[in-house]
Amino acid sequence: MDTFPIPLQALKGRGTASRIAHRFARDAREAFDDGWGPAGAEDGEAAAGSPAPATEVRMEDARSALSRNDSPDIPFETSVNPYRGCEHGCVYCFARPTHGYLGLSPGLDFETRIIAKRNIAEVLRRDLARPSYRPSHLALGTATDCYQPVERELRLTRSVIEVLHEARHPFGLVTKSSGVERDIDLLSAAAAEGLAAVYVTITTLDAAVARTLEPRAAAPHRRLRTIRTLVEAGIPVGVSVAPQIPFVTEDMEQVLAAARDAGATSAFYTVLRLPWEVAPLFREWLETHMPDRAARVMARVRDMRGGRDYDADFATRMHGSGLWADLVAQRFRLACRKLGFSRERLVRDASGFRPPSPDGQRPLF
Repeated sequence: MDTFPIPLQALKGRGTASRIAHRFARDAREAFDDGWGPAGAEDGEAAAGSPAPATEVRMEDARSALSRNDSPDIPFETSVNPYRGCEHGCVYCFARPTHGYLGLSPGLDFETRIIAKRNIAEVLRRDLARPSYRPSHLALGTATDCYQPVERELRLTRSVIEVLHEARHPFGLVTKSSGVERDIDLLSAAAAEGLAAVYVTITTLDAAVARTLEPRAAAPHRRLRTIRTLVEAGIPVGVSVAPQIPFVTEDMEQVLAAARDAGATSAFYTVLRLPWEVAPLFREWLETHMPDRAARVMARVRDMRGGRDYDADFATRMHGSGLWADLVAQRFRLACRKLGFSRERLVRDASGFRPPSPDGQRPLF
């Protein structure tokens, strides 16, 4: 019997439309039309007109709050991620493959099956109180957006910031969410002591592109308002124009100018990274949303990666290599120079660190 693959149909509010198998899976399933009607989303593909899958939040007890890295191209050694997975659904997210370690798909599962570390603040308090702990700049929300929608209810990120503030621990966070404004009271207090900074990611000012590229993140104009609100509260703010995607995010200079007008004082960028399962997911997104330019986009991506979809070399993985990568770098440098942006990370001072009380009780004297 002849079978025909079912074309992907975009799901409203979701970055991907398939549950692509993770790289550890023994079997891969592919939906096809066998003549009996549309396949269900459980088969891995979304049928036309089918409702978008709901978000499921699972609770997890973390054994450690701190993640370490020794990668020479990452400007921090320690990070805290209150969640696994991210409902923002950014199709390009380099962290998507981590859901494979949980036996879940880096596709729809990454953005619909969120793991919440319900004890993250208690474990962080314990980790920081260890006699062996040595403080350094800490990054909050590196493999997930710590202000994704579920944070409104669970408030895990706020509980982490409360511990960091008590310990006078320096930290920075990166977000695409206006939800960060809720914690201005804590962030401004920490910033007044030189301990906190926020980076707001704005990939493009094109709302139509952003709506499909990062569907449940705040709209671009709303992120600009968030920058302004944070700056007015005395919080140092930088802007991330990452990732740069050839022929998709084409307005880097305009983004930087708008962020500078809103009060951002520093900026950084990376180019698109497509490790592991992110590469086929991104190609699916292109074929679904930009079929007219899909081949051209991937050709330029490979130009920056030595002819491949991705190159994990520490020397080039963040900014790429070759003529196209050099052009992006030149544009970024010129725009930063024109706008007066600092390209240094907003690193905070760890000299005032004081270990928090392991039981959460403040000392009387």
